[in-house]
Parts: sequence; structure tokens; C-alpha cells
Amino acid sequence: MAALAVALAGCNRASLYDTVRTIPQEGWRYDSVAHFDVEVADTVAAFDFYFHLRHTTSYPFSNIYFFVKTTAPSGDFLSDTVEYMLADLYGRWLGAGAASIINNRLAYRKSVRFSQEGTYHVAVQQGMRTEALLHVVSVGLRIEKTHGQK
Repeated sequence: MAALAVALAGCNRASLYDTVRTIPQEGWRYDSVAHFDVEVADTVAAFDFYFHLRHTTSYPFSNIYFFVKTTAPSGDFLSDTVEYMLADLYGRWLGAGAASIINNRLAYRKSVRFSQEGTYHVAVQQGMRTEALLHVVSVGLRIEKTHGQK
């Protein structure tokens, strides 16, 4: 998976980290993990975590599950299973779209303070119970200072 840096237009919050991993056209395999390594020096400020998800209008589900494992420099870790709704009850995509690509900014964790300096590792795996999840273009992680902080 190739890494792409992504800047969100119109976002004025200080970004600590913003990286996207491209998903192969053959699909996001169940055993394929998107890895993100985040260098942290600030243990005072609070940060908000978001996932970027780009999928096509042919994506076959109205939701997506992620298995997320965040590992601190000490080796301590937090594992989560999160679900995001991508379409409403009428099948309309909730994200912003241009042509056949839908962009989603999915809130993950709010007002997080890092307990230690160093490299945090975030691993994201699709949890949709399908061997290869088709029509997902990319998945990314953005970490920014919580609103109101400089």
C-alpha cells in the first residue's frame, strides 16, 4: 500500500499527523492491516483522532467495521472495534462525493492526551467478515489538536 499525505482544505486545526494508505483495486483483504506510526512529543495538549475513508458508490454495504489497535512506545496497547455508518436508511451516502468517489471523515477518539513521548503505532483492519472488501479506495488517519487549543 502506497502512502499519500493528505491535507484537508478549510481545516484550521493544528495537525499532528495526516496520512492515507491506498487500498489495492483487488480489495482490502481481511488479513491486510493499514499501519500508521505517529511521532508524539506533546503530552500536554489534547488531540482528536479521525479516520479518512474513501470508497466508490459501488461499495456494497451501508456501514464498515474497523479493528483498531493503538500501541504506545512502552508497548501498552488499546484494542477497539468500531462501526461507522456510511449511508442513511434510504441508501444515500453520508460522506461528500465527487463523481463515483465518496470521502468520509470519521471521528474515532476525542480529547486524547498522550501519556508518553515517542512513536505510537496505530493498526487498522477492516472487520466486515469478507475476505476482500471491494470498492474501498483508501483509509487514513488524521490526528489534530482538539478545537480551541493552539
